[in-house]
Amino acid sequence: MRFDRRSFLRRAAAIGGGAIFAPSMSGLVSWQNVAGATVRGRIVGFGEGGYRALARSAECPEFWIPEGFQCRRLSVTTQPSTVNPGLTVPVAIDGMATFPLPNGNIRLIRNHEVVDNAERARPIGARPYDAKAGGGTTSLEVAIRGEGDGLEVELLAEYVSLSGTHTNCAGGLTPWGSWLTCEETVVGLAGGFDKPHGYIFEVPVSATEEVEPVPLLAMGRFIHEAICTDPDTGIVYETEDAWWRESDPVGSPGAGLYRFIPNRRDVLIEGGRLQMLAIDGMPRYDTIRGQTARRVLPAVWVDIDDPDPSPSPELARAVYMQGYEQGGARFQRLEGAWWGDGGAYFVSTNGGDASSGQIWHYRPTGEDTGELTLVFESPSADVLEAPDNICCSPRGGLVICEDGSAEQYVRGLTPAGDIVNLVLAPSPAEGPDPTEFAGSCFSPDGRVLFLNVQGTRRVGRGTPGATYALWGPWEEGLL
Repeated sequence: MRFDRRSFLRRAAAIGGGAIFAPSMSGLVSWQNVAGATVRGRIVGFGEGGYRALARSAECPEFWIPEGFQCRRLSVTTQPSTVNPGLTVPVAIDGMATFPLPNGNIRLIRNHEVVDNAERARPIGARPYDAKAGGGTTSLEVAIRGEGDGLEVELLAEYVSLSGTHTNCAGGLTPWGSWLTCEETVVGLAGGFDKPHGYIFEVPVSATEEVEPVPLLAMGRFIHEAICTDPDTGIVYETEDAWWRESDPVGSPGAGLYRFIPNRRDVLIEGGRLQMLAIDGMPRYDTIRGQTARRVLPAVWVDIDDPDPSPSPELARAVYMQGYEQGGARFQRLEGAWWGDGGAYFVSTNGGDASSGQIWHYRPTGEDTGELTLVFESPSADVLEAPDNICCSPRGGLVICEDGSAEQYVRGLTPAGDIVNLVLAPSPAEGPDPTEFAGSCFSPDGRVLFLNVQGTRRVGRGTPGATYALWGPWEEGLL
């Protein structure tokens, strides 16, 4: 479909600088019939919703991209920033989002999922929340100039915007112009750190230097992954990256989907109410196996009375168990999330009968009710393996970063339920396999897809990561 850039920019400005794409995915189905039996999965190419054949990128030879597309490397971890020589780009780039700036440029805010322990970690900035933690966020300013074959993407600024947090995996943008970065850990004083971790922190788009870190305690202390925000209500939906293991149901009881209802819209620091999703009439519903695509499950919400539990051996699962004991639904490793089609798309990385991943959609129907639908379940790792970060395309469809084994893909899911291969990082003949893709997000005008390769998550070890820009004839396919 035709994408009107000016209309989108007007809309983005109207919601306060947070670019929230809402594609039409109403026709999305998986390769399953109404009884849930798997039908043949399809990876489609040019003329069927996909793009031309993948070929090695001339500028970024570590990637294979569709013919006719271009790719540029903007920032490389462990190396000095090309626009801020005083900054060595921190390791472990993960979740990310784009925002329009008043000057016509773009702000990127990205996470750094540094996992070093308290003895080894060093803060990436000068105003850390915890001087013994090495995670945080960096912010970039990027300019897009020209059109078509003459389009250029230029990095203008790069700096630390939050430091002293730990294992900042994903997060999400807000419609009031900020990035919420999530800690995927609940380590704390017992682990040698100076502060407790497991929280969400907010970074304004307008910040041009490192912000004062403030944990949003009421949003919960658990194994956070991603968020997305309802632009109409300001309710924030939160995913939890925790395992269900049949061999250890006490230690690994599963993950929940949560929502945070702020006391004051757009001002999360003033607190609010945390809740966990449940299926009405089916307490402790297990979404992990035996699910039927397109089946609509009636959803309700149960309160989490203690969102910031005291340290204990059960801390990592304390919030989840509060909801599960009240009938909350069990998921397997919830990761990426994005708002679209009037609801929250979110990913179960290892859910499904093939353990290869599920994509769910929750749509609110009332203040305390909604509909939960499985829109896609991967029939095998060859079709889609371990989906992680996701974003909606302004043209329809979802862009999915895989966190699988060996070679890595960025893939698309079309409104028809087909898979598109968009970017491939092949496994080399010698040396380590490529690390995961992360942080996919479109520029506010929809012309450029930004994405990350995570690289090592520990300082001084392993493979560097990088942030890239990808653009080309998007109109040839359904992304």
